[in-house]
Amino acid sequence: MLKETRTFAQTMFEAYIYIYYFTTLSLLPSGFTMLRAFSHTNGRCAFHHAKCWHHRKSVLAIRREDVNAWERRAPLAPKHVKELTQMGYKVLVQPSNRRAIHEKDYIKAGGIIQEDISEASLIVGVKRPPEDKLIPKKNYAFFSHTIKAQEANMPLLDEILRQEIRLFDYEKMVDHKGMRVVAFGKWAGVAGMINILHGLGLRFLALGHHTPFMHIGMAHNYRNSSQAVQAVRDAGYEISLGLMPKSVGPLTFVFTGTGNVSKGAQEMFNALPCEFVEPHELKEVSRSGDLRKVYGTVLSRHHHLVRKRDGLYDPVDYDKHPELYTSRFSTDIAPYTTCLINGIYWEQHTPRLLSRQDAQKLLVPVRSAAGATEGCPELPHKLLAICDISADTGGSIEFMTECTTIDSPFCMYDADQHIIHDSVEGSGILMCSIDNLPAQLPIEATEYFGDMLFPYIEEMLLSEGSEPLESQNYSSIVRDAVIASNGSLTAKYEYIQKLRESREYAQSLKMGNKKRVLLLGSGYVSGPVLEYLTRDSNVDITVASVMKEQLEQLMKKYSNVTSVHIDVIKHEEKLSSLVKKHDLVISLLPYSAHPLVAKKCIDNKVNLVTASYLTPAMKELQESVEAAGITVISEMGLDPGLDHMLAMECIDKAKEVGATVVSYTSFCGGLPAPEHSDNPLRYKFSWSPQGVLLNTVQSATYLKNGEIINIPAGGALLDSVTPMDFFPGLNLEGFPNRDSTKYAEPYGIQTAHTLLRGTLRYKGYSKTMGGFVKLGLINPDPYPLLSSTMPPLTWKELMCKLVGIKLPAEYHVLKEAVFSKLEKDKSQLEAVEWLGLLGDEPVPAADSIVGALAKHMEMKLPFGTGERDMIVMRNEIGLRHPSGHLEDKFIDLVVYGDNKGYSAMAKTVGYPTAIAAKMVLDGEIDAKGMVIPLTKNVYGPILERVRAEGIVYSTRSVIKQ
Repeated sequence: MLKETRTFAQTMFEAYIYIYYFTTLSLLPSGFTMLRAFSHTNGRCAFHHAKCWHHRKSVLAIRREDVNAWERRAPLAPKHVKELTQMGYKVLVQPSNRRAIHEKDYIKAGGIIQEDISEASLIVGVKRPPEDKLIPKKNYAFFSHTIKAQEANMPLLDEILRQEIRLFDYEKMVDHKGMRVVAFGKWAGVAGMINILHGLGLRFLALGHHTPFMHIGMAHNYRNSSQAVQAVRDAGYEISLGLMPKSVGPLTFVFTGTGNVSKGAQEMFNALPCEFVEPHELKEVSRSGDLRKVYGTVLSRHHHLVRKRDGLYDPVDYDKHPELYTSRFSTDIAPYTTCLINGIYWEQHTPRLLSRQDAQKLLVPVRSAAGATEGCPELPHKLLAICDISADTGGSIEFMTECTTIDSPFCMYDADQHIIHDSVEGSGILMCSIDNLPAQLPIEATEYFGDMLFPYIEEMLLSEGSEPLESQNYSSIVRDAVIASNGSLTAKYEYIQKLRESREYAQSLKMGNKKRVLLLGSGYVSGPVLEYLTRDSNVDITVASVMKEQLEQLMKKYSNVTSVHIDVIKHEEKLSSLVKKHDLVISLLPYSAHPLVAKKCIDNKVNLVTASYLTPAMKELQESVEAAGITVISEMGLDPGLDHMLAMECIDKAKEVGATVVSYTSFCGGLPAPEHSDNPLRYKFSWSPQGVLLNTVQSATYLKNGEIINIPAGGALLDSVTPMDFFPGLNLEGFPNRDSTKYAEPYGIQTAHTLLRGTLRYKGYSKTMGGFVKLGLINPDPYPLLSSTMPPLTWKELMCKLVGIKLPAEYHVLKEAVFSKLEKDKSQLEAVEWLGLLGDEPVPAADSIVGALAKHMEMKLPFGTGERDMIVMRNEIGLRHPSGHLEDKFIDLVVYGDNKGYSAMAKTVGYPTAIAAKMVLDGEIDAKGMVIPLTKNVYGPILERVRAEGIVYSTRSVIKQ
């Protein structure tokens, strides 16, 4: 009864206020206008306006947008400020030269340009303010992006709670149907449509077609939307004249959603000569439609959503149980779509429009029609572009994982490689997913948004942020948009804290389930491997090495790396124990150690990555590897490694256009930069010296003009040196490397009459190495006299034994004997003397003579402080096209080391190895057995990612008749 009495009293009071207002309206100051909310008859209007008159001096502030350089909008335009000031409110406007609407227009409307906005009771903006600029116990209204507990904005929410700020979020201002009443949606659609038409022009050009879309710019290049409409109309006029290339076929545009976003995009689309069709008609018009127009369709839920069990769509059931439904968009709509304009947001448990697997199917190249020519190609696939105006990462478009920006509006998504690269060229779908599109048309967007916001401004303005929320007479639209007040989340949004706790708990579980990597070796290449892998805090790395000082240096540099000082070759049981504790092993040991490591990985079912050749000893383990269900990746460095990847990228692209490979030649070398090649060997060591030395006595086999050439082991390789003049200033020479012919089958180039892989060095290197071979210094056989258990030998003593003279011997006697052994070659003798091989310096303990020489050279020929190395690779691939003409492809890779950073060799071996390891850890490479990087799903992502590490290659072509 008491409650009813209060309600009656309140009703009588409000009636009195109505009478008071109507009888005194004529006494109001000239020009004073009641807020349009007065016409909102909702039972509180009279009380509301009485409060309006009482608080005539309430202050509103429009804050400066300062989070994004492109944010030139404001929440209210001058016309809204004018209405507020005429009603007696004070409006402060923070100065901003970036704001698209000039300050003088706000001043003319009655606004006050002022930096200090602390006297305002309500501060409005578009985007979030920086935490350090928040003012305690104020009302704030802006897009907070906190309602999904977005991690990036949780510090802002924490500060809002701490400072007891009342936060109104525009995104949650919705009507009784759940429709947003305050939004920029239309202008997101308008700007997005302009942008994607511009992007299509660029994409068509990259595919070989000039189109009228080339004359459409980005949305922000136009003063207003009218100018943009005219540009689109001009392009449409050319389309209507039949100026679209015939080989691209009819263009179809699909708009998802029926809200303001979709309508804004359609409004711009209507400036083209367009015809809207039903979704089921797309298939027909995409094949035989009129090229003098473009086709559009608007997609609603019932067009593509069906219940999994019976293929029907029930809107009521869908709202209750969206997880029971699936989308047929990828099969019924997407195959006939040129451009998708996506304006729908995605919620968990609802079907996606497109998944990664869907994209892979949609990007399968179409067969060229008989009439297609090189100059007038057909499109590689129908679906060319997606404009995801929703900018909902990982949402309805699963593979849209990162928004683009106004600065870099487009990227290409390659579904086969599951990579995104910033370009309009290459394979894949053109993506545009800018998350602040209305900022490109800031004046119109501001006026549009302000019109929607203005009816709710007064009720937010007439409350103090320090007052209890319960005492405020808000409409349901405004009340339901209050995220936080008086230091707490409001009841409707308490779930945000639960979301945060759930995410933090999941992250803690994830941290407790870190991926563990065992790195064997701490030499030159380990630096880039560790640097790359430690970027992921969820990866823990153990480095095992015999080099104690190197381990200590690594421990100082990397926090999530532990070290084990061990010679794993001599302690197999400890190696096995280490392998067992890890998820993946990376072996940077000499290639001869890899079979042992691989066997331990097989026993413990642990994956393995190496940069070395897949040797016969490793191949023998193929069945065991497959039986263990593990992945063993080899040849993942520079050579072998990047040479394979660059070759296969070119070969696969050639095969896609029907070309055959008639020749393949690849030469690669790690060298000192020219200014640091001042020694008889013209060489310095940035990786295993022993491997470099042994390569010179290996056998080699290659194919030349249809004839197989065999070079026996023992040094004959150095007699097959050829000058290399593709970079004349470098004075290079090259010689064959191992068995080149074995790559004909894995490369799929059995049609090649020439197949040669070789090593590059500066001119003179081979001759000097030939001298070491003559002297027996490149001998890998065991040599017990050099064992650490034997009395040390000097180089002079060892050389006496090698040339067959008795000890002790005079220097000149030994020198003459060596000169004779070198067949009187002065340059070879000078190299021997320069290295001190005739002196009294002790020979390093080693298992073999070549091992000792390697250690000696490592000390004599290191890179000094400030010296850098370089990598030079040249692939030459001869192609024969179906037309009969020949083409030579030249792929060049030149990388320099960093003076105070990693060597070029370390980068070009370490980064590919690390990237491959990360791909295995993340499940991107899941093939079981022996793997080398010859398939697109492996080499594609790696080539893309090494570019980000500064490993960049160039390609050019020469066409022959």
